[in-house]
Amino acid sequence: MADPHPPRRQLITRLDRRIAGRRPASPVGRRAQRAGLAEPQVREVLEVAVRFGEAMLSLGATAAASVEAIRRTCAAYGLPAQVDITFTSILVAHDAAETGSTSVLRVVQGRAADYHRLSRLVTLAHEVQQQRPPLEQVHARLDEVLEAPHRYRPVVVTAALALMAAGVVVLLGGGPVVVLISAATTALIDLCLRRLGGWGLPSFFLQAAGAALATAVAVTLLAVPGLPVELSALPPSLVVASGIIALLAGLSLVGAADDAINGFLVTASGRLLEVLLLTLGIVVGIGGVLDLASRLGVDLVLYSASVVPWPLPVRALGAAVASGAWAVASFAGPRAAAQAAGWGALGYLVSAALTTAGAAVAVGAALAALVVGYGAEALARRTRVPAAITVTCAIVPLLPGLAIYQGLFSVVSGAPTGTGGGQLLQAAMIGVGLAAGTTLGTTLASRARAAHERPADAAAPGAG
Repeated sequence: MADPHPPRRQLITRLDRRIAGRRPASPVGRRAQRAGLAEPQVREVLEVAVRFGEAMLSLGATAAASVEAIRRTCAAYGLPAQVDITFTSILVAHDAAETGSTSVLRVVQGRAADYHRLSRLVTLAHEVQQQRPPLEQVHARLDEVLEAPHRYRPVVVTAALALMAAGVVVLLGGGPVVVLISAATTALIDLCLRRLGGWGLPSFFLQAAGAALATAVAVTLLAVPGLPVELSALPPSLVVASGIIALLAGLSLVGAADDAINGFLVTASGRLLEVLLLTLGIVVGIGGVLDLASRLGVDLVLYSASVVPWPLPVRALGAAVASGAWAVASFAGPRAAAQAAGWGALGYLVSAALTTAGAAVAVGAALAALVVGYGAEALARRTRVPAAITVTCAIVPLLPGLAIYQGLFSVVSGAPTGTGGGQLLQAAMIGVGLAAGTTLGTTLASRARAAHERPADAAAPGAG
């Protein structure tokens, strides 16, 4: 029997086709896939891939970068894999239709930024993905990178940290005397923390000890009578601020924000909790010494930066020194350190221009971090320096060390209610703005690069 309403059915079919959506971009519940490799080879590929991920995460890479390295390494050898990463472990699995599931688990034992090794790992990962050398050769090259000695001796790292503190003091307006004292104090902090770390003391107590030592130097300057210079030439607050920035620079706030934005919430939560705990250690160290000094009758005086700061070119040079010195302290190579110094100076100039134009300090810092993040990611492949290394070092001049000290000082010295809390809130906003700005900048740059490369990839099959 003929359909009595064919036009209506055709119209409904056309409308259904018009409003139908596309297939899901991220399919779920996928069937097991055939790898085309024997089970021992599958396990060997997974072992190589998870070694890349574990090493990168331990040396300062973000979770997104580590997962991407794992997936691309597996894909290079024709092995579909699933990756689960947390703050302390990495699980890589392949679900094969013919042999069942094969997985490799690695626990991340510790984290210590080593940007020279991280750069070499990223370069090696790209070579493996493009050339697919024998797996045993990849293992040997991984051993060569990971077992090599540090790029610099401890004395070089200590000198770099002292130089970074000197650059920070120039940014804050300190004169030659306070530059020297801050550099010496930061070097002393590094030596003490290295000794305490050798005893196995947890990081929380190391942060508290470092902050307490910097504050104790400032309190001593206030307590010692007959100093040859006035506080206007030697503001103790700058000594503390430079020491705090040396401690803050090692925190992974940028990495935590990057992990959260890219969907690695468990890893981001772990990183953020670590950042908060270590920052609390700084607060405890400063607050404890200030409270003790107040009880001993030391006349606490808060003196901010110089009334007449250094000219802008000199401050930009100080920013470049601080960023480049922190890169060296994190074992970055000369090229990476020079790039970090350049972006550090540019970021500081952008922030200074915005704040001079009337923008809030947190807004200026966030937009400067956005510029640095975008530029570092856009040039990462050309310069062969991972963007995470560049941005982490370049934002050092913008860290809120002085705001944290001023807030705690106001709380301990009995300033009007809300003064100290407002300064600490401002410091927190600056930190969040830096993390969000760098993450947004790198994300925009990576998306722009992907959009630029996609048409070329699409046209490649028809070429020739």
